[in-house]
Amino acid sequence: MSTYAYEEILNDVINRVQNLPPDEQEQFLDDLTKLLRRRVTQRPKYNVMEFRGAAKDFWQGLDVEKYIDEERNSWE
Repeated sequence: MSTYAYEEILNDVINRVQNLPPDEQEQFLDDLTKLLRRRVTQRPKYNVMEFRGAAKDFWQGLDVEKYIDEERNSWE
């Protein structure tokens, strides 16, 4: 779901881009795509095994069957 600020910015960008000539619209799209790809590839990548045992203390002393039943009951 979009926030108001996001929608406002998106509408502003759309309005501005629509006023550009087609070749500049295409250039804008290319530049934006490159920028976003760089940001995505710069995010740290994690190996799922790094999280092994991260919540092991959570389950100690906990009745797992009771926990599961409580979770299922909360869905209704």
